[in-house]
Amino acid sequence: MAKLFESIGKLGLALAIGGGVVNSALFNVDAGHRAVIFDRFRGVQDVVVGEGTHFLIPWVQKPIIFDCRSRPRNVPVITGSKDLQNVNITLRILFRPIATQLPRIFTSIGEDYDERVLPSITTEVLKAVVARFDAGELITQRELVSRQVSEDLTERASTFGLILDDVSLTHLTFGKEFTEAVEMKQVAQQEAERARFVVEKAEQQKQATVISAEGDSQAALLIADSLAVAGDGLVELRKLEAAEDIAFQLSRSRNVTYLPSGQGTLFQLQQ
Repeated sequence: MAKLFESIGKLGLALAIGGGVVNSALFNVDAGHRAVIFDRFRGVQDVVVGEGTHFLIPWVQKPIIFDCRSRPRNVPVITGSKDLQNVNITLRILFRPIATQLPRIFTSIGEDYDERVLPSITTEVLKAVVARFDAGELITQRELVSRQVSEDLTERASTFGLILDDVSLTHLTFGKEFTEAVEMKQVAQQEAERARFVVEKAEQQKQATVISAEGDSQAALLIADSLAVAGDGLVELRKLEAAEDIAFQLSRSRNVTYLPSGQGTLFQLQQ
């Protein structure tokens, strides 16, 4: 009986050791990741291991896992424009490594390749592109600036084994002096617009006065011509029309009483 337990114990120990060895000889590569094998005797292997479960030689080989999915990164840069204005730019980059070049990336740069490469090449490219434009052109031609930055940065990143899926300018501001100058220019333009409006209004009022004066002059000439032709008859006609209008207005008032002409009217007056 003792021998049986001893045999079971040895078998269990052997299985445990065997399971540990097998477990240490397996590694998993998750979806969207790749692995590079480092061999203690031969160095970094050129073969890139794909997704799934794989074998390696325990204590001799070591897997280095890389995330090959697109990842975002914001890179702020302070640079100068063509007209020597300070420009604060933030560039958003969507990047991923080229899977076939992972052994070279790991050997020459390291696992933190994005920290070592992206800030430096982004600053270099942005300074070169922004220096071609004035501060005003950076605003009015922002799409062109973004496209040139994207093209130059994509070409530069490819030499390090990186793919840039998207490059965009997310933040663009200028120094305090330039901002104040822009505000003063806007205020001056608004004041110029207001002054032009005042001048146009005065000119229109002047033209209206001239037209009114010309109309009065024409009316006076017509009246003078009528008087010359008809004599005092026109004046008498205008008097009659005026008297008729006055009588009509008075007839509609309750506070006006008409008394017949040439007749006596008795009023009851208190003695």
